[in-house]
Amino acid sequence: MASSLTKDAGAQGNPVSDGKTFFGHPRGLATLFMTEMWERFSFYGMRALLVLYLISGGADAKVGEQGGGLAMTAATASAIYAVYMAMVYLLAMPGGWFGDRVWGPRKTVIIGACVVIAGHLTLALPGQGTFFAGLAMVALGSGLLKANISTMVGQLYDGPQDPRRDSGFTIFYIGINLGGVSAPLVVGTIGQSINWHVGFATAGLGMALGLVGFLFGTRNLNPRSNEVPTPLTREERMGWLRKGLIWTVIAAVFYGIVVATGTFTLNWALIPISLLGMIIPISVLVRIKRDKELTQTEQTKVSGYIWFFVAAAIFFMIFDQAGSTLNVFADKNTADTVFGLHFPSTWFQSVNSAWVLALAPLFAAAWTALARRSKEPSTVVKFAMSMLLVGASYFVFIVPMQMSSGGDKVSPMWLITVYMIQTMGELCLSPVGLSVTTKMAPQKYASQMMGVWFLAVTTGDCVVSLISLAGADLSGVGVVASEAALAVLAGVAIWMSRKKIEASMGDVH
Repeated sequence: MASSLTKDAGAQGNPVSDGKTFFGHPRGLATLFMTEMWERFSFYGMRALLVLYLISGGADAKVGEQGGGLAMTAATASAIYAVYMAMVYLLAMPGGWFGDRVWGPRKTVIIGACVVIAGHLTLALPGQGTFFAGLAMVALGSGLLKANISTMVGQLYDGPQDPRRDSGFTIFYIGINLGGVSAPLVVGTIGQSINWHVGFATAGLGMALGLVGFLFGTRNLNPRSNEVPTPLTREERMGWLRKGLIWTVIAAVFYGIVVATGTFTLNWALIPISLLGMIIPISVLVRIKRDKELTQTEQTKVSGYIWFFVAAAIFFMIFDQAGSTLNVFADKNTADTVFGLHFPSTWFQSVNSAWVLALAPLFAAAWTALARRSKEPSTVVKFAMSMLLVGASYFVFIVPMQMSSGGDKVSPMWLITVYMIQTMGELCLSPVGLSVTTKMAPQKYASQMMGVWFLAVTTGDCVVSLISLAGADLSGVGVVASEAALAVLAGVAIWMSRKKIEASMGDVH
């Protein structure tokens, strides 16, 4: 049985307050806002450079681009990028587990931040071996941090029905995008124009600043964020240790044989990881759904949550290609001069976050105004809207793809428009998805359900990785049109099933 602390954590009540607020919200939101902003600075800065660094020096790189990269093909680079993104979000699940059962959310965030910093410093060292080691460390640290910091945001409010809760997550989401705007401008410029490895180190500096701010601001957090809700027993610790050692030995022996026989290629790592990214989310949802300790109401909510999970997977399958498909298109096929002023192509990676900062307050105000009139769209309708919008963005993307097929450069306004449409879809899905996850989470899985939400991103990214590894051209009109059509069809299906989904949500709206 879950401890009483876990149950209370699921309710997210009893926040600490000294009367001072952050824009009407608990002061702890400012601490978590700044920590996540700097973590996203490191994440988006490195993401802006990743694919361009991988193809630098190769046939798919832009003519005249800075050398010093790994000279990979765009297809391989896109697969690596998709796997990396998948691992960041896949590792959010064990990150939530460590927060629930080993260290508590607060300590897990601190450890995760330290691992991210170490990963960026490793990326700053030249060499393919250090590159993949650093990439793995950044993914691991981000996974430890992500689920737990979102859980701590929920803990600041007085239960799921606190009217400030959704707007609090929206403000938190703005912090994410402040980091997203600034990182490509700073890290992207340094990495793309000066030195790739100095750029990676600069991203690590951002995470270091976030860690310092978090340590100074912990007094404003809910004290329960420092507790371990359901600590492992000694027997459980030994059992997990044995399982970890067994799987480590199996993996070491298997890959040792592959390397010794001279047959190892990157696909030996990329394909198994991509398949795991598809299998693990399904198995996790099945395990939670079959947990006999859950009440009937919780079981029903989990069933309804699967709809949101699938929708998010399809959404991020398209959305996360901003750092790969759209990033390469920006570098090779989009004009990088406006009014005579030249800018690095990595700056396009700031556009989505800039649109969030511009549009999020308008969306938040619109939802609030509609709520006062009892006309706010339900969570289900917002998800359907997000699917239609992300599908439309890729249909629009086909136009500049066709225009540049002969080698011409297209106006930056095309990508800016694509990002605007995607951002509108994102604002209908991501903040709402974070909030609905904490509301629909079974009490036993308070932190782990945030990991489940991020597993939807893992699933979408792994689909992209497998498509790329299978030889499909992610920048081809056929693939782009197919992805767009899938998203639109998913949006229509959610809209048509909205009453059934809403019935399964119980008191969550």
